[in-house]
Amino acid sequence: MVPAPNRRRFLSVACCTAAAAATLIPDRIAHASSPAKHTELSADQALAALKDGNERFIKAGAECFEDLAQRRQSIAAGQAPFAVIVACSDSRVPPELLFARGLGELFVIRDAGNTVDTVATGSIQYAVEHLGVPLVVVLGHRRCGAVQAAVAVVEENAVFPGSIGQMVEPIVPAVLKAKGASGDLLDNAVRENVRRTVMRLRTSSEPILKDPLEAGRLRVVGARYDLDDGRVDWFMES
Repeated sequence: MVPAPNRRRFLSVACCTAAAAATLIPDRIAHASSPAKHTELSADQALAALKDGNERFIKAGAECFEDLAQRRQSIAAGQAPFAVIVACSDSRVPPELLFARGLGELFVIRDAGNTVDTVATGSIQYAVEHLGVPLVVVLGHRRCGAVQAAVAVVEENAVFPGSIGQMVEPIVPAVLKAKGASGDLLDNAVRENVRRTVMRLRTSSEPILKDPLEAGRLRVVGARYDLDDGRVDWFMES
């Protein structure tokens, strides 16, 4: 059981949604009331809302007392998320918390190493085509264990049991590319892993992503979350 003061502080960070976001984009966060309704935010506005949320998460000074039961009921008939977050499964990287968003606002896809396989690609396409999401964020994070495993494969010829080895295979090319850069190999590989996925999505030949990208209705950006200070570095916006 979380003590009452801590529980209130948790909710203030976890569910600070429309009320706080309204200071940035008044009356623009669309809450779903029917299956057909999509977000009213543009890609740029969605990105601005995430940046604002991360700042509030870092400062942890915002107060929010959203009625979660009422919010749950209001979106039960349909969702209208404004961003897709492709994130790592790492328990220290919960997108809803670090972006200070609430129920129904983010369409989150998570796996170790924030890679994009067929299932993840289909999920992104579903969010863009069916839900009208204007923004896709590929989010890596500092000291990622999956990327570290790929580094071990490249540097030490490491072998991992079960399906872990197959899981990290898609990250190996990022490590090989990062080896030519100065600085910390792991962190460079984290960023390169994000960069490769972003470019793969941006250059997709499938109309379901290509058409909205070319029309300017969709943006795909890359970022890195710092486990130590909680800040998201938007290093690949264009």
